[in-house]
Order: sequence, then C-alpha cells, then structure tokens
Amino acid sequence: MKIYKFGGASVKDAEGVRNVLKVLEANGHGSKVIVISAMGKITNALEEVVNAYLSTGKYTEALQPVKEFHLNILQQLFPKKEEPVYAKVKNYFEELENFIQHNRSQQYDYVYDQVVIYGELLSTTIVSEFLTAEGYGNDWLDARNCIKTDSTYRDAQVQWQETQAAIINLVNRDHVTITQGFIGTDSNNFSTTLGREGSDYTAGIFAYCLNADSVTIWKDVPGVLNADPRVFEKPRLLEQISYEEAIELAFYGASVIHPKTLQPLQRKEIPLYVRSFLNPEKDGTAVRKGQPISPRIPCFIVKKNQVLISLSALDFSFIMEENISHIFSLFHKYQIKVDLIQNSAISFSVCVDNKFNNLEKLINQLKATFRVTYNTGVSLYTIRHFDDAAIRELEKDKKILLKQTTRETVQIIATP
Repeated sequence: MKIYKFGGASVKDAEGVRNVLKVLEANGHGSKVIVISAMGKITNALEEVVNAYLSTGKYTEALQPVKEFHLNILQQLFPKKEEPVYAKVKNYFEELENFIQHNRSQQYDYVYDQVVIYGELLSTTIVSEFLTAEGYGNDWLDARNCIKTDSTYRDAQVQWQETQAAIINLVNRDHVTITQGFIGTDSNNFSTTLGREGSDYTAGIFAYCLNADSVTIWKDVPGVLNADPRVFEKPRLLEQISYEEAIELAFYGASVIHPKTLQPLQRKEIPLYVRSFLNPEKDGTAVRKGQPISPRIPCFIVKKNQVLISLSALDFSFIMEENISHIFSLFHKYQIKVDLIQNSAISFSVCVDNKFNNLEKLINQLKATFRVTYNTGVSLYTIRHFDDAAIRELEKDKKILLKQTTRETVQIIATP
C-alpha cells in the first residue's frame, strides 16, 4: 500500500485535476490512499468567509467566489450538468450555509474549523467523481470518520489509538481510496483541523496506521530544495536526506514538508518521497533512515512576520528557572509558538510566531512581571550546514537584531 498526497496547487483548476489522473495512471492502479487538499487558495477564501461572518454577520458576498470557483471547475470537467457531482457539491454548500445560519458560537477557532473543512470535502468529491468517470475506480472516504482528535480547534492533536482503529476498519486495502487532508473530528463529532499545511501530516497518519510501503508528496517543485525559490535565487535539489535532517529543516520552517509529518514515518521507517506533479518521471527527493544529505550544501530557510520579544526583570534580578517557567506557561496559554531562545543573566529574548493573534494579550501579561520590548514583522533566517560565504550573503543589506550559532546551524533575526 502506498500513500499519495496532492496539495492545493496540484488541483487548483480543471487542468490540474486532469493531471492528477495522468500522474496516477503513470504509477499504476495498485492499492493507494490518496490524500487531497482544498483546491488552490480555497482555504484562504473560506477564512475570509469566517472573518466576514464573525465581524459583520454577513458572509454571502465572501462565499460567492468560492461557489463560482468550484462551479467553473465542474463545468470544465463534467459538461453534462445532470452528473451527480453537481448535486453533491450543492449539498456541501447548503450544509455550510446551514451551519452558519444556526451557529451561536463566536469562538473563532471553533467556527473556523467547522467552515474551512468544506474546502477538502469539495476538492476530494470533485476529484473522486472525475477519476471514476475516467475509469480510475476509487472509494471516497470522509477523513473525519478516521482522524480522531482532541478539541484544540485549528491545531488538533491526534488520538492515535482511536484513529488507527478507525483507519484499519474503514480503508479497503484492495482499492484506491480518496480522502481529505487536514481535517478530523473530536469526541463531540465537531470538525477539527490539524493546522495549516496539515494534509502532509494526514498522509503520515494514514501511512503509520496502515504500515504503508511509502508516502509520496506531489508538489509544484522538483523535490526538497536547499532554499525556497520564492525567496532565494537558484535553489538546488536535495536528492536525499535523512529523517533527522528533514525534521530539522521542517522544524526551522522549510515549507515543503509539514513538521509533524515525519515523526510517524520515522517510527516505522516508512520512506517519504517528494516529487513534482509537473514532471512525475523525475525521482525528486528521497527521505529515509540514516542517509546523509546529498549534495551537502548550505540550506536556507526563512520565516517571515515573526515577533522578537525581549524581557528583563523589573528589579534587574536574574532571569532564572522560575521566571522562564512562568514565561513559557504564558506562551502555552496564548498558543504562541517559540522558534528561537537566547538569554543572559538578566535578559531573555525569544522569537515567536503569533499564529493565533494573541500577542497583545501575552504582552499585557508579561508587562506585569517584566520590562518588555518587542519588534513585530521581523524575519527569522536559518542556515543549516552553513559556511562563511553563506552567512555573508544572507546578512547583506539587513539590520541584524539577534544572531545565534551552533555547530550545524546559524539563525539570524533581521529586518530588511
């Protein structure tokens, strides 16, 4: 059994859906679970629906482009409007609007998860129906019946025992299964999501639970590159890397692989391949146990829109374990992700990701105990396997706010 994952870029339009069929046919009809994300930028569009609904109570104007986007793809893939897929897509939109109209919660994270999950439900339904129409048989599976989580909306934690039992029970190993990335359900049967880019993680979960032979993530890049081509010039392909190296790159923010994806794969030594859906004949990058990075070159990663917070005690006392414990309890309380830490006797600096927009609440609490300064909109640059030339090139024309170096990694917080 193999696990394939296709991201939003691979199904961003009708031609993309047709290309998925080409990729699958080129790789045979063997037993597979195919995990698919929402089409194109639909998750972002559904976020706008949530924002409009919670801020004004009106959502129809924001939802209309989402409807038109999917209808346009349907019309290109299914010229006959009596095809059952039209009714299925219509039913999803009716379900979504019914939830909004009857919802009484103003909790953003909860509402977010109940709305954005429709992006994946719509995309997988359209792809599944298209593959069936073209003779590529498959079973459509609602991932919410498989991925069981806690109720941490927008960043749900997997309940592994329940999830594995459900997956083993519901996946037919003799067929091709189409399912959704990113989504699950909690014990109250409310929809949850695994965090942005969580579809890779879903592929890892299915692979772990099914003891899969491999996972292949199909991307619009040749594989894992040593730098993001949207930020850095002339990135190079990494032909092979170890699980450990991939986890390090993912932790520091490499966008090709979701940070949580590799952990279940590593536990069962399931190889991961990152390949291009634009050039499916290419090998891409192989991620396996113990293999050295090849070629061994500096790898550049950037996280933008970070926050650098610097703290010192109001009475100039030492920043000791008790202070640090209190600081991290606040980070946990406000769901602030820490990316870098540096401290001295009387100061403590930390670079964080304000993903859940709780920075103001955090700062107000910190000011009760510490002297606080902070910079928003900074970038955190990381170089793995650095050399002097790589550091000089990265630092050029930037204002360096903080720099930290270890044996294999240098991290720099800077503004342009």
